[in-house]
Amino acid sequence: MALDSSDSATSNPGAAVTAPIAKRVPTQREHHGDVFIDEYEWLRDKDNPEVIEYLKAENAYTDAQTAHLAPLREKIFAEVKARTQETDLSLPSRKGEFWYYSRTFEGKQYAVSCRCPIAGPDDWTPPELEVGVEIPGEQVLLDLNELAEGHDYFSLGAHSVNHAGDLLAFSTDFEGDERYTLRFKNLGTGEILPDEIPGTAGGATWSVDGTHVFYVTVDESWRPDSVWRHRLGTGKDDDVKVYFEADQRFGVGVGSTRSKKFLVIGVDSKLTSEMLILESDNPAGEFRVLLPRREGVSYAAEHAIIGGQDKALILHNDVVDGVKSENFLLAIAPWDDPENQTILIPHRKEVRLEDVDAFSDKLVLSYRREALPRVAVWPLTSEGGFGELTEVDFGLTLSASGLSVNSEWETPTLRMGVQSFITPAQVFDYVPGTGELILRKEQKVLGHYDPAEYEQRREWAVAQDGTRVPISIVQRKDVPAGPKPLLLYGYGSYESSIDAYLSVARLSLLDRGMVFAVAHVRGGGEMGRLWYDNGKMLTKKNTFTDFVSCARHLIDSGLTAPDRLIADGGSAGGLLMGAVANLAPELFKGILTNVPFVDPLTSMLDASLPLTAAEWEEWGNPLDDKEVYAYMKSYSPYENVEAKDYPAILAMTGLNDTRVLYVEPAKWVSALRATKTGDAQLLLKTDMTSGHGGPSGRYEQWKEIAFEWAWVLDTVGLGEVEPAGAEAAAAS
Repeated sequence: MALDSSDSATSNPGAAVTAPIAKRVPTQREHHGDVFIDEYEWLRDKDNPEVIEYLKAENAYTDAQTAHLAPLREKIFAEVKARTQETDLSLPSRKGEFWYYSRTFEGKQYAVSCRCPIAGPDDWTPPELEVGVEIPGEQVLLDLNELAEGHDYFSLGAHSVNHAGDLLAFSTDFEGDERYTLRFKNLGTGEILPDEIPGTAGGATWSVDGTHVFYVTVDESWRPDSVWRHRLGTGKDDDVKVYFEADQRFGVGVGSTRSKKFLVIGVDSKLTSEMLILESDNPAGEFRVLLPRREGVSYAAEHAIIGGQDKALILHNDVVDGVKSENFLLAIAPWDDPENQTILIPHRKEVRLEDVDAFSDKLVLSYRREALPRVAVWPLTSEGGFGELTEVDFGLTLSASGLSVNSEWETPTLRMGVQSFITPAQVFDYVPGTGELILRKEQKVLGHYDPAEYEQRREWAVAQDGTRVPISIVQRKDVPAGPKPLLLYGYGSYESSIDAYLSVARLSLLDRGMVFAVAHVRGGGEMGRLWYDNGKMLTKKNTFTDFVSCARHLIDSGLTAPDRLIADGGSAGGLLMGAVANLAPELFKGILTNVPFVDPLTSMLDASLPLTAAEWEEWGNPLDDKEVYAYMKSYSPYENVEAKDYPAILAMTGLNDTRVLYVEPAKWVSALRATKTGDAQLLLKTDMTSGHGGPSGRYEQWKEIAFEWAWVLDTVGLGEVEPAGAEAAAAS
């Protein structure tokens, strides 16, 4: 049996009154002279019926422990639903002879992708689509509800229309394991073509003539390692592998330039990159390296045509004049001589260059300054020069702005977006030259929502080593004085930045008096590449101690208190949650974590596991390096569980997750339950049909967030509190 206790929870929720105790099966692990006895490694075998029995018992126990929250969950779900325009249309974006957009319908889980014809070559004003009004010439490309019918899980991978606009490549995943089956649709006849390619990584790239499609497959450890060429109308067995990456640190991807002239294979590790190119009108040709990889140098090249010449715009972090360009610089070179570079924008310590997009007569730069993403437009002159670089000002503070969908090479306007923690997402068409911003669509928040009732601000905590760490805070203006319930979110890995956005679901917390904050800890990218470098490998503990410093700052400032503070993070942010649970459990009333990476050392020691070898440049390689092994063991949440009081913990995971296997939170919770002291609630909830992204379908996702929010509110004593503005919302 998987459970030691005879009165433990069973698969019957009504009988789940006692926490399930997983049996102990000692497994010895030895590396670098260190011996670790892992008592719960047996939970890794999901083909073992005892493992499934244990996970179901945990689910039953969680159901029983949270049964009293069912009315609150229903309220929160109803609030999210009431604030959402369920029957809606996205803003159309132009590609070729059509405007492309998606529809959602009340009562349906998934979107419907559609298109309608442009009025003519000079038609750059998107049609104003209205719910319930027939759209002339509308064509349904894919109804995802029909594709998902009969499946517990559904995810759309590729959705790529060829340049002529008559063929659609699309791929589907019904397991949540991120392996997709690629198929093709004739958009003229509606026929699904016989070509079918299982086991792809999700995307698809057309050659310019529409005769070939390029796609990626993954190896046994889920690393995207191969690029294939498929000729439409032939069998999968005839597909040609055009590129294979042998180095396990690297993953591959394939795409094309906006100019349509070149196909591009990107090969990237955490530290090093390389690009291969091929003329798109010669899909059966051989890809060639643009710039050869050099260890520790990351670069990305964008094709531009300037003064009638093919140019490469190259973002890179190489050494220039003896100085490493950590925050990247922008150089220009002839496309066929990319080593012959001239620097356009030098490296700057205060600005992290993130991307450059080329259009026929302008460039767009995306960058980060003062922990906020920004965007600027750079006109190209007819003589082959550059005009004045202009940063686009959206008039918002503590906001996130950037380029949106812009498929066309020649376009008089640029689609851009902006939002903040309290400002609904807005999409504009920007007019270069005049600087005019034409609002095309704004996120609808139904019911009683007034941004003036909320406030957002930036504060700074001081880390253990004196580093200033930014914290973003949003709350209602009318919350009472004194310490408040607060949800503190953190991630802190892969140079990923947590930028401002308005969440409809989050309003259910804010309107009940809860404050939401983001700790922008090291390991993320908010403050540039060095911010990332100082929160990875042998400096990873900065991520954890930064979060603790942010929590202490919020407590010391009087904004919250330990009995009112919840920590939240998922995936790599789940590692953060597990680490702070061990470091400073006394600071938190509860910890919420999704698909948490809480057994990192075990995973990084097994190169056969998904993504492990590719992750060594993020965490270090404990197989070969004794120092890395010891360092990771010193912070691994699972291996540092102690007999002490922990906060209440809710861990969420998916059985089919291929990124962070379900076994990590299962082992962690098992160890906590067997070791910790005190009576704080400890819950594990496993979705038995989903993967890393949780359940599919918007209503199922809303139910999931309602489950989490109800637990959060109950943990800090707000379970019975009615949301502010509830009467006004009901009246509306």
